[in-house]
Amino acid sequence: MRLLELSRARPEIPVLRNVIDRFLYDSHDVIEAAIGDEAFIQAIEDSARVIAESLRNSGQILIAGNGGSAAQAQHFAAELVGRFERDRAALAAIALGTDSATLTAIANDYGYERVFERQFYALANHDTVLVAISTSGRSANVLRAAEAAFKEQVPVIAMTSRAGAQLMQLSNLAIVAPSNMTPLVQQLHLVATHAICSLVEAILFSGMSG
Repeated sequence: MRLLELSRARPEIPVLRNVIDRFLYDSHDVIEAAIGDEAFIQAIEDSARVIAESLRNSGQILIAGNGGSAAQAQHFAAELVGRFERDRAALAAIALGTDSATLTAIANDYGYERVFERQFYALANHDTVLVAISTSGRSANVLRAAEAAFKEQVPVIAMTSRAGAQLMQLSNLAIVAPSNMTPLVQQLHLVATHAICSLVEAILFSGMSG
């Protein structure tokens, strides 16, 4: 409490407030851009349908990303395995960056660029969907996994930015945030995954047409 009181007693520092305002306004602007981006919205809807169909057929969703996108992958998997907006059966989803022993073993033996590719080959089946998350669209390990899935005719959903042409070329569907600023792209990816989870639950558990 003492620290909080001291913080409140200090004069306001305009520079700090300006930073906060900038992030809020930038977030507002990119959300507004996404609302007007029909391709972005359609890709979310199409991705939800593909994921729901996979899960309906006892498939599984494999999700790969690095750094902040690894956190996004874990968040996405948690919403599917656990619950999002309703109580329902668990849905099969795996974030490929969570097993540190597997990750470091593959990186040590084969190189870090193969950590997701190797796991894909171990876990994928004919009803798998790969969600490949890369804000830049140039992450070597994500590209290798997407390439493997594409070769095996496993659907690839890319989540990237306007700069992500490399990843888009290896995907069946691409959720492209209308920005190249990493924090804003990540925010939109979170919005997209929440929308997908809500749609998947509706399709599978409310009789919505999938």
